[in-house]
Amino acid sequence: MGHDKLRKFAENETFACLLQPDASKVLDKTGDPSEGLKLHEHPIKGHWNEMMFHNDQPIVLELGCGKGEYTIDLSRRVPERNYIGVDIKGARLWRGAKTATEEGIGNVAFLRTRIEFIEAFFGPGEVSEIWLTFSDPQLKSENSRLTSPLFLGRYRKFLRPGGIIHLKTDSRFLHEYSKAVALENGLTILAATTDLYGSKGVFPPATVATLGHVRGGTAGKAGGGVRGADVERGEYSLGTVRGKYSLGAELFEVQTFYERMFLSQGYKITYLAFTIDHDGPYKHPETFDSDYWRSIEGPRRFVHSPASSQR
Repeated sequence: MGHDKLRKFAENETFACLLQPDASKVLDKTGDPSEGLKLHEHPIKGHWNEMMFHNDQPIVLELGCGKGEYTIDLSRRVPERNYIGVDIKGARLWRGAKTATEEGIGNVAFLRTRIEFIEAFFGPGEVSEIWLTFSDPQLKSENSRLTSPLFLGRYRKFLRPGGIIHLKTDSRFLHEYSKAVALENGLTILAATTDLYGSKGVFPPATVATLGHVRGGTAGKAGGGVRGADVERGEYSLGTVRGKYSLGAELFEVQTFYERMFLSQGYKITYLAFTIDHDGPYKHPETFDSDYWRSIEGPRRFVHSPASSQR
C-alpha cells in the first residue's frame, strides 16, 4: 500500500463526519448462507439525525459516491437536507470527508461500507431519497445491479413511503433495465429521459426509448407520474405525462467526475426517477431484452468498477 493511501486512511480516523464500521462486526456469519445476508444492526441505525447531524432534516443518500463530489455539491446547494455519501473505498471517501471538514459543512456525512450492507445502518422511514450516480451496470449479474429487485427490497426497509430513487447514468442498458423493473412492479415513474442535456430540463414530457412497438401510453393520474400497471408490458411510451414532479438546477449543474468524462466522450446521460412503494416481493422484469440492450451498450474508455465500490 502506498504512503499516500496510508496517510489518507490515518486522516480518515480524525473526521467526525466519516463513519467507518468494521465489516466483521456488521456481517453475521451464523445461520444458513442460502437464506441470504444476515446483518448486525449498527447503533446509528435510526439515529442519524440525532447522532450525526443534530437536526431533524430529511436524509438523502448517494450510493457509490466515490470521492463525494456529488454529495458535497448537493449539501452546499440544499442546506435544509442532510446528505450521506456511501462507498467502500476509504481513499476515495477521504476527499469528500476532508472537504466537508475543512469547509465546516454540517449537513453532510460519509459512510464507508459495502452497499450490500446498507440496511444495517438505516431504520424504517429514515431516508427520503436515494441517488445512484453512474453505478456499474453489471451487464452479466442482475442481482448486483443497484436497481435490481434484490436491492429495491433492501431500500424499501428504510426509504420513507413515496421516497424517490434517482438514477443518473451513461449506461443505456442500466437505464432501460431499471425502467423495466419499475414498470414490471407497478412503480410510479416520475421522470425519464435518455438524453438529460438534450431535453433542456423539461420533465415530463419524458424522452424515452420503447421496447418493441409503441401503442400509445398512459397519462399519469392526479399528482403526475406513470404507474407500470397503466402501461402495456413491453410496449409503452410515457408520452406527454405532465405531473408536479420537478428538480432544480442541481440535476444539470452538479456533475460527477465520471459524468464529465463521459460527456466529453460524446455519451448521452440518462436520468430516471421513480418511487418504490410496492407490497410483497419485487419481480424481475420478464420483458427486458438484456441481450439487445447489452449489444448496444458500446465500448467504454473507462472500465466500471465492482458494484460494492461503484465508481
